[in-house]
Amino acid sequence: DNPSLAFTKVVSMLIPQKVTHPSGIHPTAVVGKDVRLGKDAALGAHVVVGDKAVIGDGTVIYANCYIGNETVIGSDCVIYPNVTIREQISVGNRVVIYSGTVIGSYGFGFVTVDGVHHRIPQIGTVVIEDDVEIDSNCAIDRARFDKTVIGQGTKLDNLVHIAHNVKIGKNCLILGQVGISGSSKIGDNVILAGQTGLVGHIELGDNVIVMAKSGVSKSVPENTTVWGSPAKPEKSAKEINACVHNLPRFYKTLAELKKRVEELESELKKNGTHNS
Repeated sequence: DNPSLAFTKVVSMLIPQKVTHPSGIHPTAVVGKDVRLGKDAALGAHVVVGDKAVIGDGTVIYANCYIGNETVIGSDCVIYPNVTIREQISVGNRVVIYSGTVIGSYGFGFVTVDGVHHRIPQIGTVVIEDDVEIDSNCAIDRARFDKTVIGQGTKLDNLVHIAHNVKIGKNCLILGQVGISGSSKIGDNVILAGQTGLVGHIELGDNVIVMAKSGVSKSVPENTTVWGSPAKPEKSAKEINACVHNLPRFYKTLAELKKRVEELESELKKNGTHNS
């Protein structure tokens, strides 16, 4: 019934992945005060774990990662090299985070006075729920006051930016180079295709699909597919796009009609003068 799923299972049986995760605590790891490490948790070379952090059972943290003070990471997670998880962040169970990702950096907020930009403090947090996967070089900003949330089972592709106070629901697919502006809310089972951009303070309902390279400037109701910039319902957007592609033909036809009208007007003037 599902050939792709069947193929995945067959490959897993015939060619099992030979990945050996780090085990134990590497001598170069730096562990702060009052850190709690779960059973079989592993820290690779040059990992830094801040004070009062908690790392769950079976979680593996690869080399050169930074885990901030009071951050809590659940069980059976895999954090690949060069990931930064800032202070007071919450990561659920079975979360996978790939290299280069930064979670909990300051949100992009400034107030401008007399031409000078002053950064607004971002004192909130980030919550990554269970079974989330975050691919390489993503940036998930901490909230200004409350929390930025990535819902259970959601998957982020490479180079995704999630701004402060964004709430993403369960089982969403966020593809490469997507940017979501601050305080937007995304429902469950939403798909944002590559290079999609969302303005701030809008809501996308459950099961929304945003097609590639779209710019979403207003809220979208559930079970809707949109496309374009600004994004419109798929049918309307395709009709507009078809007209745009026909513009060269329309222009040529209009020029021919204009020329023909001028010729007819010229003939009418001649005939009118002759009759008089």
